[in-house]
Amino acid sequence: MRNFTINIIVLVLLSLTKNSYAQIVIGTPNLGFSQACASSSFNTYNVSFVFSPESELSSTNQFIIELSDSTGDFATPTTIYTSSEGAVTVSPATLSFSIPTTIAGEAFKIRIKSTAPAATSSNSVAFAAYYKIQDSPFSINNLISTAIYCSGGSYLLTIDNPGSGLNDSPLNYPSLTYNWFRETSPSTSVFVSSGSSLLVNQSGIYFVETDYGSCTSNSFSNRVTVGEADSGIATSINSSFGNPFCSGAGPTTLSAINGESYQWFKDGTEISGATNQTHITDESGTFSVNINLGNCSTNASIDLQNNLFTSSIDVLEFNTIEPGETLPVTVTTTATNPEYKWYLNETIISGAVSNSYEATETGNYKVVITETSGCISSSEILFVINTTFPDVTNIPNLISPNGDGINDTWIIPQEYVSGTNTEVILISSQGEIVLQTKDYLNNWPENQLDFKYINPVYYYIITTQNQKTRKGSITVVK
Repeated sequence: MRNFTINIIVLVLLSLTKNSYAQIVIGTPNLGFSQACASSSFNTYNVSFVFSPESELSSTNQFIIELSDSTGDFATPTTIYTSSEGAVTVSPATLSFSIPTTIAGEAFKIRIKSTAPAATSSNSVAFAAYYKIQDSPFSINNLISTAIYCSGGSYLLTIDNPGSGLNDSPLNYPSLTYNWFRETSPSTSVFVSSGSSLLVNQSGIYFVETDYGSCTSNSFSNRVTVGEADSGIATSINSSFGNPFCSGAGPTTLSAINGESYQWFKDGTEISGATNQTHITDESGTFSVNINLGNCSTNASIDLQNNLFTSSIDVLEFNTIEPGETLPVTVTTTATNPEYKWYLNETIISGAVSNSYEATETGNYKVVITETSGCISSSEILFVINTTFPDVTNIPNLISPNGDGINDTWIIPQEYVSGTNTEVILISSQGEIVLQTKDYLNNWPENQLDFKYINPVYYYIITTQNQKTRKGSITVVK
């Protein structure tokens, strides 16, 4: 029994001695990329490495990828990947990882570590790594392509925030830095300065890029041509909604270059109170602005066009038809993918959705045309259909609304009916106004008048457009 116990102790000691000396060697990481230029749309990179011997890995081992700082130093490394326990057992191995969203630099390195047994690889080759948190074009100078400075002076170019339209200003991301350039040819440029703005005192074409080092990106600005006031360069005006603009989507903002004071004009006439760097309008026309630059002045103009469509119909504003007749009406429009709605006396006409309609009733008509793509907007056209009025000479003073088709309504001369802008007023013997209109249709009384024994009397006042008045009475008999 004593010998058995000694043998067990020896075996345990041998096992512990073997485990205490277990070790592996991890080779230098082999990068599957030359630089890591990540963004919200892509941030996955691969690294491969070998290790030996495979048999020495514990079942609890994990492989870890560590990232250095931007100079390649591992004094305070960042863990960017940790495998599951026992997940990687075969050499060579390939791991995938993502870089942090705050990363920016040209000399990062990575290394591989294991946990059981503990081992660390040598460092990888250096690589550039940037997370492009903003990776789309942006605007400077309010998208105005020209700028002027006074002789001996300067002009300040700035990144717009928030800019115009859908501009994604990089100034919304405080961690970003910027590099300004001046073009030396259509395809070459020279670095000028860093920062979110640039004070220019040399003529040239300038632009700015977000500093993503050696990584290429779409985070760059529009070009601005800057020159002295006497260089012959003319500044311009930018419309936030473009030119032509769609007034149906709301007003556009006109922007001028930086100056000390401003005065805006429309079609050569001064706009009262329009003394800011921007002017908001929903009108078309020639807009100009005088800009005081301090020691000199300049001006700019824009022929602003409205992108609204035009429409017309092939009938008159006022139309007449005989009883039983119809009036075909057709709309012609420049609208893109137009939709149509027809109305009679402000009530939508069911099923009338094409560019034409055959009217069979009298009344006030309206057709609404809507452009459904491009410049989304609507317009309407109004027209009136009346029946043909009898040509009578005198104003009758007697009517008999008994339904026999003779003298049933009060028929007056055509010079006073609908379309002549004549006001017709009818007053009962009790002083009550029973009719008042400038659109009389020879149709009174429209409803049955309730009387039995006494023939009622009404009084009329007819006032023409030129203020001539006719007065009299009407007796109603059965």
